[in-house]
Amino acid sequence: MKIIYLYSSLAITGGVERVLVDKMNYLVNHYGYVVYMITSDQGQHPVPYQLDERVHLLDLQIRFHTQYRYRGCKRILEGRRLIRLYHQRLKEKLKEISPDIIVCTTSQDVHGLLQIKGKTPLIVECHVNFTHPDSWLHRTRTLYNNYWIGKADAVVTLTQGDAKNWQHVSRHVHVIPNIVHLNDTGRFSDCVNKRAVFVGRLVEQKGLPDLIEIWRIVNNRHSDWQLDVFGNGEMKSIPDIKLFVHPPTKNIMEEYLNSSMLLMTSVYEPFGLVLPEAMSCGLPVVTFDCPYGPADIITHESDGFIVQDRDISRYADYVCQLIESPGLRQTMGAVGIKASQRYHADKIMPQWQDLFVSLTSKAPSSKRKG
Repeated sequence: MKIIYLYSSLAITGGVERVLVDKMNYLVNHYGYVVYMITSDQGQHPVPYQLDERVHLLDLQIRFHTQYRYRGCKRILEGRRLIRLYHQRLKEKLKEISPDIIVCTTSQDVHGLLQIKGKTPLIVECHVNFTHPDSWLHRTRTLYNNYWIGKADAVVTLTQGDAKNWQHVSRHVHVIPNIVHLNDTGRFSDCVNKRAVFVGRLVEQKGLPDLIEIWRIVNNRHSDWQLDVFGNGEMKSIPDIKLFVHPPTKNIMEEYLNSSMLLMTSVYEPFGLVLPEAMSCGLPVVTFDCPYGPADIITHESDGFIVQDRDISRYADYVCQLIESPGLRQTMGAVGIKASQRYHADKIMPQWQDLFVSLTSKAPSSKRKG
């Protein structure tokens, strides 16, 4: 079976990039699929994760970012020219490869793909929520894009909560969680270090002001504990409350293993990869009940705490409860190790295999390769 994945570029150390690489590697290793990743803006950027040499990486060299050299109408015209060029080059590649399945994310121009894909089944992976707080312009664009996404042969969401929203525009919604890069070191945190950890992009979505306020409260009660934050962004360390910011690390498992809990304060999350990552290392987790990832991943008071209504005081109380109860940290961590295993590739990828087989069996006979 030939599978084409479409994405802008595999150039940053992000969650979507890692998930895509892991899935493509699995498909060539375990199912013997012929897998292509077609990008628009890869350029000379190296792939930040280990990509199996059998995965064909093809870049169309569109360079969409160059439109931002211009202003006003000239930028709009240049943007449209680049979109036409992208469709032209992609159509040529689709004709050349003749794939059985095309997979893209919601960031792609799904309307344009529907016009050039022919009879090949199109799957749209949703790595952003159906709705989320943003500017009115972004919300308007999202409504337009969501309409066309609903015309795809399948829409795959990461959580049950997000699936309910996508069912308003599509009758072909499937829930397949992300595969997660789980701890495979054979070692687990003993939850004795006086250290909490936060991992993620340092942007508004992650609720950073709330994180800082929570840690101020915690530091006031337990000044011997520190919070280490790993991510890219504008946030600075605050030594007075023992909050320290570090750049992203490719060896994040070691940071989990040297910590005693994970904190997440996101306003919204399409999934929340860091939760099962940390759980697989034996860490209890504390998070707000944001739409939609945490409620699907965590069992409240079993492997972590889920805080309602962005209650900062309650959140801080849960963190302090864990700090004051080493046994509770270890018990929750042990439960989390087992719970995280449901996101192992061997549990998730057969669901993708079933979807691929289902769609190709429905495709016209000319598209089936046997």
